[in-house]
Amino acid sequence: MNSDFTIRQANVADVPQIFSLIKALAEYEKLSHQATGTVEQLQEHLFGSRIYAEAIITEIGNETVGFALFIPNYSTFLTKPGIYLEDLFVLPEYRRQGIGKAMLSYLGRLAVERDAGRLEWSVLDWNESAIAFYQSIGAKVLPDWRICRVTDNALEALATIY
Repeated sequence: MNSDFTIRQANVADVPQIFSLIKALAEYEKLSHQATGTVEQLQEHLFGSRIYAEAIITEIGNETVGFALFIPNYSTFLTKPGIYLEDLFVLPEYRRQGIGKAMLSYLGRLAVERDAGRLEWSVLDWNESAIAFYQSIGAKVLPDWRICRVTDNALEALATIY
């Protein structure tokens, strides 16, 4: 296990590296065609006048090798805030060094510090190695829940049906 990495909150200077990692994640998931945002949009949403998300990065030396982007959510049943992990990605050549586990642990500490009731994320059903990893750290993969998503034209239509 490599202990020569550091994890920290991202700052505005990290945005180009985070965006590059987002593109690498999209390529890994075979979803490059869906990665249509820009560096400028990401910077505005992470550090602009209204912050929509937060990010942490992992560095080895001066190289950014991983990131996690997360947003607040809320549990009505727990009546507590939570953290939703939108994406966690480590460059393939840096995997199996404890970086992903350390990033999740960092987010776990952040959730505890913020008195969050839960830390949640989604995983693609074909990503068996990720599912096994998440289960090994105590995560429950909820089989009865499915993500519902409305985008593009369907979102426009939804906004006008009532």
